[in-house]
Amino acid sequence: MTATANGDPTGEALVVTGTGTDVGKTVATAALAAVASTHGLRVAVLKPAQTGVAPGEAGDADEVARLVPGVTPVELVRYPDPLAPANAARRAGAEELPVAAIVDATRRLRASHDLVLVEGAGGLLVRLNSAGGTLAEVASALASPVLLVCRAGLGTLNDTALSAEALAGRGLRCAGVLVGCWPADPGLAERCNLAELPDIAGAPLLGTLPEGIGGLGPEEFARVSRTALRLPLPNLVA
Repeated sequence: MTATANGDPTGEALVVTGTGTDVGKTVATAALAAVASTHGLRVAVLKPAQTGVAPGEAGDADEVARLVPGVTPVELVRYPDPLAPANAARRAGAEELPVAAIVDATRRLRASHDLVLVEGAGGLLVRLNSAGGTLAEVASALASPVLLVCRAGLGTLNDTALSAEALAGRGLRCAGVLVGCWPADPGLAERCNLAELPDIAGAPLLGTLPEGIGGLGPEEFARVSRTALRLPLPNLVA
């Protein structure tokens, strides 16, 4: 916990981004929330921009809340097309989401939670609005560490290296890298990648989440998450 200028306690924020799409980012966010909750932390999950989900359907924040009862799920905007938020907003003729709105929402949640997980859309530099705002700008404004969720197979080393370079070039700290979907029968590429990811990312490998974990019930999900994550949560945001 940190404190505001008037001494009020505030929680920490951790930005969760993928090295691309469909890498298991939402499950990874839920796993972090589950481990934090089992340590007695009050957790909020903020999904600034949800795309590709119709009104009334469950979004990523809702999925985290299903897997981890007790977390506070917050979604700021929703666009129906499965596109980058900037494009999805334009196609829908909807109001765009400025970086400042995400930062403000995170700070408000920090006032009543120990940990706020900010889950991005796609990768670090996906455009949130036509002004070119990205999740990297959000992390910079919050002075928040960033967790990279990556794939297990071929191509992940390049994707991870590019994301880590983008973080370093902006003075952002990579809290670690987490494999979002580890196959039940990993091949040579997956096994070799696992050994190289920490060096490529310049940050610790936090664990591997087994494929299918998102289909578990809350209690079993929490148990598997505790086993899969290799570092105590406080280390991520310190």
